[in-house]
Amino acid sequence: MSFDIGKLPPEFLRLRDALPSELEVYLVGGAVRDLLLGLPIHDMDFVMSGGDVLAVSRQLAAELGFAFFPLDAERQVARLIAIRPDGSRLDMDFALLRGSSLKDDLGSRDFTINALAMSLHDPAKMFDPLGGAVDLLEKRLKPCSPSSFVDDPVRVLRGIRFVTAHAFKIDPEISQMMRQAVDLLPRVSPERLRDELFSILSGSRAALALRLMEKFGVLPHLLPELPSLKGVEQPPPHLLDVWEHTLDLLNELDALQSVLHTDYNPDDSANLMLGLAVLRLGRYRNQLTSHLSEQLSVERTVRSLVYFAALYHDVGKPQARQLDESGKVRFLGHDEIGAQLIRERGVALRLSNVEINRMVLMVRHHMRPILLAKQTTSLTPRAIYRYFRDLGAAGVDVCLLSLADTLATYRHTISQEIWMRQLDVVRQLLEAWWERPQEQVSPPALISGKDLLEHLRLPPGALIGRLLEAVREAQVTGEVTTREQALDWAKLKLEQLDDQG
Repeated sequence: MSFDIGKLPPEFLRLRDALPSELEVYLVGGAVRDLLLGLPIHDMDFVMSGGDVLAVSRQLAAELGFAFFPLDAERQVARLIAIRPDGSRLDMDFALLRGSSLKDDLGSRDFTINALAMSLHDPAKMFDPLGGAVDLLEKRLKPCSPSSFVDDPVRVLRGIRFVTAHAFKIDPEISQMMRQAVDLLPRVSPERLRDELFSILSGSRAALALRLMEKFGVLPHLLPELPSLKGVEQPPPHLLDVWEHTLDLLNELDALQSVLHTDYNPDDSANLMLGLAVLRLGRYRNQLTSHLSEQLSVERTVRSLVYFAALYHDVGKPQARQLDESGKVRFLGHDEIGAQLIRERGVALRLSNVEINRMVLMVRHHMRPILLAKQTTSLTPRAIYRYFRDLGAAGVDVCLLSLADTLATYRHTISQEIWMRQLDVVRQLLEAWWERPQEQVSPPALISGKDLLEHLRLPPGALIGRLLEAVREAQVTGEVTTREQALDWAKLKLEQLDDQG
């Protein structure tokens, strides 16, 4: 395989020019692989044959204007971060060679497709001791050694990620190696498991990745709540059990995000239902793309959190399953059970509180737009306000989740009427969020708690919050527009509460 040196990030050339030629430095791993595939490079890993990595990296950072972070002083690992004019960042990690030579270093890596290197000072010179370029060309995933998965079990997840991202093949012999290493996953730190899982959820074809996790026995160790979804039958309009429905929902999320993405390809909406989604929601394509690209932590986007919530949206159904008087299967309360389960899993995976709370909201309220669409296609200002009061930015996430849920529920039996009702409700919610936030989402405060304390002579307490909330709702409905009206409204609500005892 050949590569275009012109595709290298400009930071590569700046590093080359800044480093002395006698210092042996190599670009290794994923960046070389992606260069051969013609993919954009988002980070670069370098190894040095000797010298003081921290001192060299610190000097480079000062000279080139990069940020410097010592990742592991004992092992001589440092990171440089370049912030580009468009706001994007490029991470560049520097470390010492593992072993006594470049060949030893590459041989200790996970897969042959990552056991590639190129000289910083002579980029045309590539090192490929294990035939990784041929494996890349033939789309074959091969470990660097027979003990690769046992040495580091997280490579099972990484292998699944490569298979789904690049449509690689796994030989039966390699599959057996992966299965044998799965039981060692509990030895891996939760943080490393989390990072690999979210890398998978950030890519395409998450449903295929979950099927591979099931095939190799990963789920009981990584997402132990999910295996119980298999075989849990659901009444009409559902056509699949909970597990298959969940995987189908992931596929529908892929499809919806494809047609509602900034880089929209009209061929992706050849399906009638997707075409209708484009017609009703296409105007928010840029906003949706930006929203899903937001990061609540350094490494994870909102998009990946939506996919994780999708995995757990019905996880409470096995526990909630019951038969009503007519013998119909019901799942009352599955949303609250699911919210608790995703909270526990988020804690186990060391996610931040902000991320966990966001996903809890998604699971707890995943049915809300669907229920709204069953009641009406014209939402009241009060209904819209209460929706975003309860969910905040997660309300946008739930809009997407509910659309995918609807498609995965009805599948080929969905009627245009049902789908249009759902789209109309979601459009009104997104319109309020992005076009009329001050009128329907977060109206400006006309009065404060201090005003209520002074004018109504109330003591501090929960009642103040209830009255302010009543005023905000009245603002949304147009019943209150001035400060004086707000104070009068609060007084009226207080009198009504007194009358009620």
